[in-house]
Amino acid sequence: MKANLKDLAKDLGISVSTVSKALRDSYEIGEKTKQRVLAKAAELGYTPNPYAGFLRNNKSKTIAIVVPELTNNYFIQAISGAEEIAQENNYHILIYTTNDNFEKEKSIIKHLMNGRVDGVLLSISSTTSSYMHFNELIQNGVPIIFFDRICHEIETAKITTNDFASGFLATEHLIKNGCRDIAYLSLSEHLSIDNKRKQGYFEALNKYDIKIDETRIINCGVDEKMNTKKIKKLLSGSKIPDGIFASVERLALKVYHVCNSAKISIPQKIKVISFSNLRTADLLNPSLTTITQPAYEIGKEAAKILFKHLSKRKSVLLNENIIIDSVLTIRNSTKK
Repeated sequence: MKANLKDLAKDLGISVSTVSKALRDSYEIGEKTKQRVLAKAAELGYTPNPYAGFLRNNKSKTIAIVVPELTNNYFIQAISGAEEIAQENNYHILIYTTNDNFEKEKSIIKHLMNGRVDGVLLSISSTTSSYMHFNELIQNGVPIIFFDRICHEIETAKITTNDFASGFLATEHLIKNGCRDIAYLSLSEHLSIDNKRKQGYFEALNKYDIKIDETRIINCGVDEKMNTKKIKKLLSGSKIPDGIFASVERLALKVYHVCNSAKISIPQKIKVISFSNLRTADLLNPSLTTITQPAYEIGKEAAKILFKHLSKRKSVLLNENIIIDSVLTIRNSTKK
């Protein structure tokens, strides 16, 4: 358990007030006592919060938005939606990117424990494997709202789209357009959104009596060179799939690049569909069929819930799951 002021005071045999003043370098406390307090704080792993006194009666009027990447247009739109609500509430936003790195995500969360923000909107990294850092932030009085890539283990509000139903819809669309050998490009086994999209893919295959082939499930990740290598392997040889369902847009774009290099025509030889919020999807050659997520609305809803919570002192965030539906946008990459 993290040490607090009472722990320091008890170990040192002095009052909590004296400890607090020493940590603030008050002129009322002698140098010798200050050194004793600082040494004990280091020993017990206590990190003083320079904003604690200020935040007891005031707010920073700032929230943080933590996302895995900014190359995915989904997160740009979600941030824009959240920013609209922040401005309505006279708040500023700080944007942090984890680059899909678990250690960087933990570092950012630790950084936000110092009271510089009143709340956090967060979409977890694809490499996140434990959630202790989120609990620590909440215990420090900073509420978290998860959106898109959520953490079911933390009791708070979570805003997503209908990933299972959309995964089913995407796969069924490929089947109805003639595909019988469909590959699924997975982003991360750690992400609930990816698992739900994959389950929708399985359900559609079962409905149309298509046998599930585990070799057609390609587990990708943050290493772009490795992703390219895996997709090249999938699209080489005498028997390549006739359909590809990409769980995120950057994997769909990787498919386009590989197909272009290998002279594999889309959609004549292989059809492609992806979860994507690319504004340029209709400008690709061929234009990309997408499951278009309501990213802007998800960002707005996440911010609305956070500000509703912040407006009520000592209120408890409800553990709720809010789902906003995506839509199938049909373009030329899946044309018969």
